[in-house]
Amino acid sequence: MPTAVPERSAELPAGTVGAAAPDRRTRAPRGVARAAASIGALAVCQAALMIGLGFLITGPARHVWPLTAEDGVNRGLERLRTSTLTTLSYVGSELGNTGTVIGVTLAACLALILIPRLPLWRQASFLALGVALQSLVFLIVTIAVERQRPDVHRLDGSLPTSSYTSGHTGAATAVYGGLAVLVLSRVRSPWRRVLAAVLLLLPVAVGLSRLYRGMHHPTDVVGGMINGTLALLVVGHALLRDGRVSVPAALPVVPESAGAEQPQGRVAVVVNPTTVDESARDELRRVLAQHGHQEPEFIETTAADPGGGQTVRALDEGAALVVVCGGDGTVRAAADRLAGSGVPLAVVPFGTGNLLARNLGLPLTPAEALDAALGGAPRVIDLARVEGDGLPATHFAIMSGVGLDAAMMQYAEEHDRAKAMLGWPAYALAAPKAMRGPRMRLSVRLDGGQPLRRTARMVLIGNTGALQGGVRLIPDARPDDGVLDLLILDPQGPGGWLRTMNALLLRRKRDGRQGDGQPEFRTFRRAEFTFDAPEPREVDGDPVGTGRRLSVAVVPGALTVLVPNRES
Repeated sequence: MPTAVPERSAELPAGTVGAAAPDRRTRAPRGVARAAASIGALAVCQAALMIGLGFLITGPARHVWPLTAEDGVNRGLERLRTSTLTTLSYVGSELGNTGTVIGVTLAACLALILIPRLPLWRQASFLALGVALQSLVFLIVTIAVERQRPDVHRLDGSLPTSSYTSGHTGAATAVYGGLAVLVLSRVRSPWRRVLAAVLLLLPVAVGLSRLYRGMHHPTDVVGGMINGTLALLVVGHALLRDGRVSVPAALPVVPESAGAEQPQGRVAVVVNPTTVDESARDELRRVLAQHGHQEPEFIETTAADPGGGQTVRALDEGAALVVVCGGDGTVRAAADRLAGSGVPLAVVPFGTGNLLARNLGLPLTPAEALDAALGGAPRVIDLARVEGDGLPATHFAIMSGVGLDAAMMQYAEEHDRAKAMLGWPAYALAAPKAMRGPRMRLSVRLDGGQPLRRTARMVLIGNTGALQGGVRLIPDARPDDGVLDLLILDPQGPGGWLRTMNALLLRRKRDGRQGDGQPEFRTFRRAEFTFDAPEPREVDGDPVGTGRRLSVAVVPGALTVLVPNRES
């Protein structure tokens, strides 16, 4: 049986349009409002989570180990005090002091704005808002959760606030953790990982110092780190989702007879009008003009035709390049009609997941993605052909799934408001409900072999493997290896889910038969799935109804796409 080739990736900073990039002020109000709504909604969830943890620590869990050992830890640290350690702990504690945190944040923001040729406003906003959000949630939590400080001699004075959470540790996590994120995403020096590691150790030093000085219980320090980390995740989700991309190793170059250079001739731009307004189109026109495409034709999708018919029209009219602006559904509809045509596709992400753009190594800012694609080269990738009962034959470029992930996609489609406000995290809101559903029973036949009987919570077929946040759900999946990858998940109970998440996050890949709820991975060229009962299905993130049968086959080298140069 063929084996997928593991993906090699090189991390590159997102491309920029350059000095001639269009003025984005006309789009600012909408973008700022959306970011503010996202931060506000997730901040409420963050505060609720931190308060809930506080009530748990001070309530039912306070008589349960390891919380019962906390007083012993504080008394043990008190007995270890020496003049040298006390001096070092003072320095460590000051790293998280309010004045230090404000000073570091202000200096870093000014440097991000004044030093680069083009001010890094988003990065500066990320750091400032992350620190501010941490502080706001900290104040709310200390009001809601009352906890006495440790019953040891305290080396510092303190305000009459709750011991939970550690404000010093939370603030240090936000500011130094935020700086580590910016170092990893903006600095190109080989020392950037070392510098980021040093920055990430500073909150640990602050937390240990606060414990040593008798100011907090261990869980207060852990709570501070969680609060600071969540603040960065909330703000980063709204502001930095396109700050860094992972570029796949070089895909096969289009044969010379098909033209390995950038396509010249008529350009058709297929746009989803619900996400691409006129100011965004002007921005795209300017980028296209910079690359020699002066008169592109914009063709709008409709609810009844999400991109396929518009792509056929573009091909019929002799388009040499099709630019698709929308989410993964719009891209899939266009790719389905471009399959086998040899006409290149340029993906411009305007959707929620934007998984194909991520897997191709494109920036997630639309203008930057288009600039990177037009400055790159054509490459060929595989597509997958899928059909089933109630599902006409079509192609997908990313993934298709049955079970849990399809139920989550369906939930997001039924809750458009949450999806528009939160983005891709809205999919996770359906997970608890979907997990309570019955397990699937199915038979799968791979490449004409004997049927395999399985139970599962989720069956996923991948042409690519990366999800949001750089998570590689299917580690070996590549869009150019001539095979598809199968993932079967069947965790049982909380312990099974923990083992499954551990295996996926640590990329522990097990080929062949299931066991102990561990993920099962296989590769194939053609597969037939038969389910005992109708199950929810999705194709590239779009729900396609329930069914009992699914046939999937790889179509090698079916689609030509524009991808960034690795050296860009």
